[in-house]
Amino acid sequence: MRLWIRDPVAVLAEGAERGLVVEDERIVELVPRGAHGPAAPVDATFDAGRHVVVPGLVNTHHHMFQTLTRAHPAAINKELFPWLKALMPIWARNVKPEPFRLATRLALTELLMSGCTTVSDHQYLFPAGLEDAMDIQAEEATSIGMRMTLTRGALSLPPSGDGLTVKEAIQDDDVILADCERVIARYHDPSEGAFLQVALAPCAPFNVTRRLMVETAAMAERCNCRLHTHLGETHDENAYCLHHYGMRPVDYLGELGWLNDKVWLAHGIHFNDAEVERLGRHKVGVCHCPTSNMVLASGNCRTKELEAAGAPVGLGVDGSASNDNSNLIEGVRHALMIGRLTYDAAAVTHFDAFRWATEGSARCLGRDDIGAVAVGKQADLALYSLEELRFSGAGDPLAALVLCGAHRADRVMIAGEWKVTDGMPVGVDVGRLRAEHGAAAKAFLESF
Repeated sequence: MRLWIRDPVAVLAEGAERGLVVEDERIVELVPRGAHGPAAPVDATFDAGRHVVVPGLVNTHHHMFQTLTRAHPAAINKELFPWLKALMPIWARNVKPEPFRLATRLALTELLMSGCTTVSDHQYLFPAGLEDAMDIQAEEATSIGMRMTLTRGALSLPPSGDGLTVKEAIQDDDVILADCERVIARYHDPSEGAFLQVALAPCAPFNVTRRLMVETAAMAERCNCRLHTHLGETHDENAYCLHHYGMRPVDYLGELGWLNDKVWLAHGIHFNDAEVERLGRHKVGVCHCPTSNMVLASGNCRTKELEAAGAPVGLGVDGSASNDNSNLIEGVRHALMIGRLTYDAAAVTHFDAFRWATEGSARCLGRDDIGAVAVGKQADLALYSLEELRFSGAGDPLAALVLCGAHRADRVMIAGEWKVTDGMPVGVDVGRLRAEHGAAAKAFLESF
């Protein structure tokens, strides 16, 4: 089946002014300006005359269970550590399998509707009864038809009185490592076009043991999968590592064997110049989470310096209790705005923000088969309409998506199949999902 996506308003690719051809799950041809049509016959045509086409967005950091505690009264108007102290007991004592399934389904649906085609969720919460969290996420991603890196996180340091963890959330290192091996064996597919892959992700240096960090690094090397953790998000984290380990977080990672091109870090805000150079030299990826960073007043990722040093920079929505949504195209706009405030109006463009959400994010996840509209890539596409009032008067269609604030894709394709049509996800009863998820979330408010 050869489908010509014909004559879009604009497309984020060179030489595709008249569109592109999808055959089965891949992009097989770009149709340039002036061409009468594709070089070879097609079986069907989709008229994209009212759409702007970009690669499917790639989300490299999230905490989907947190959709159950958005704008929670216990946590609003707080920075990271006080925010965690307020919410961790609520999460650890209330996140059960069915609410977790609904939280995952809702976050995936939100992301998909925003134009996201590949996701990674840093799932570090495994209280009693939720041991099968990764299986639930694999089932939900498969059901909706999205690509997902199942990121098996962990909390393993016993509570120390600082309130950052609670005993209900802690797992033993051996239990964690055994489940990591199980999840890799069952779900990790390193092949081109894979829908499920696995990464290992101890939560952060301040809430897991040194042993877990070292042994997950060894397992990732042995099993050819990637590593992920939070790092450099706040000054508090730097102070914690200096106090407990006698070194800054990047130095600690180096001691643990975590500085290599299979690692990507969440946030990466408080790095000094030497650390930026070191991360770039080792090709360690960094996921920029602009919305969460602004909500928690954590600071801003040094995106331009990291890229210049050689570190891949991706984009993530982060947790839905610090964002408080799962909308990646909005995250693209926020990345542009905070980037301009940090640097200047010319230094960060809409092309930079799109690159972080597509090619950069794909590099963080170790994938070269997604993230671009190019021949040979997987046919993962997001199509946006400019028919809303917010876009009226816009001169540059690609810039308009970011500057005018696109928040919802009209169509989304994954591996050559439409997963969103007319703005709605195929096969998902959005009204029912909203009602069921809202009912589950109500219990979290009542626990306050």
